[in-house]
Amino acid sequence: MHIESLVHGDTFGATRPSRSRTALWTGRVLSAIAILFMTADSVGKLLEVAPVVAGSTELGYPARTVFAIGLIELLCVVAYGIPSTSALGALLLTAYLGGAVATHVRVENPLFSHTLFPIYVALFVWGGLVLRDARLRVFLPGRGRR
Repeated sequence: MHIESLVHGDTFGATRPSRSRTALWTGRVLSAIAILFMTADSVGKLLEVAPVVAGSTELGYPARTVFAIGLIELLCVVAYGIPSTSALGALLLTAYLGGAVATHVRVENPLFSHTLFPIYVALFVWGGLVLRDARLRVFLPGRGRR
């Protein structure tokens, strides 16, 4: 497998990998859930809703940074939602969510309900993308060359 073939959309010679309608629609639903959740979160930050600002300050972020964090999050979500930039958006969202994990570890929040929650969201982001774009499946462990 060559990177050039991924860039040009051919992962196995001249043919594109197939995807089932079920995988495609499951991917769309997973992606939509991630997009809706993260859009709602970013809008709360952009509007500086009192409970959102309070939650951010409890996590150690100054109130003056909440708007900027929401803007960064929304830009990452938009990049994810556009098909031609969805892989970049997923990568940026992964970085954003990694920061959320680090924040929850730092304040010693509960593991499964708080600290790992951003990882659950990232699974929706990447699971949706991989199911929507079969070219990304070649990067999954255990796939091997065919």
